[in-house]
Amino acid sequence: MPLKKLALMAVLTAAALIVFVLEALIPLPIPVPGAKLGLANAVTLFALFFGRGGAVRGGSARGGAGQGADKPVTDSGGASAVKGAALSTADAFMILAARIILGALVTGRMIAFVYSISGGLLGFAAQAVMSRFVTDRQIWACGAVGAVFHNAGQIFAAMLITGSPAIAAYLPMLVILGIVAGSVTGAAAQFAAGRLARAFL
Repeated sequence: MPLKKLALMAVLTAAALIVFVLEALIPLPIPVPGAKLGLANAVTLFALFFGRGGAVRGGSARGGAGQGADKPVTDSGGASAVKGAALSTADAFMILAARIILGALVTGRMIAFVYSISGGLLGFAAQAVMSRFVTDRQIWACGAVGAVFHNAGQIFAAMLITGSPAIAAYLPMLVILGIVAGSVTGAAAQFAAGRLARAFL
């Protein structure tokens, strides 16, 4: 693994962990179990799109002809401007997994690890699939979809742990909150991808 990529992954993992821990210390004043903004997912989304999405390469490949901002950035030799720091889906997953494991160890909430890993895996899978079809201007939508699936994964895990199907009654409210919070974190990742990509590539 190139040193540049390894360093970037370490920085993103640390950033996601810090955001996760801070958010865990400030619960939302909402009477819905498991409700949270999920701000650390902005880092996961950034990693998922970094180095291969339109936002990172100067614009969406789906942009219209003649739009200079929609053309991939290349160097004088015609090679891609992504040099050594581009992150793959597997890299983004490793950042997510490291954040979940380290987050459980730092906070000491091992039961929360079950909910985090179940929701994280399902949410990441949804985002990874959707990232193949959205443009650089639709990362926010990817965040919303990921948040919904994340909440669904957590509800499913809670039902298995408690043995109570009644917990599913919280899902509609969590879906609404997930769409709102996921859109916000997705927009944050979209802004970061557009502003910071060229600083690393």
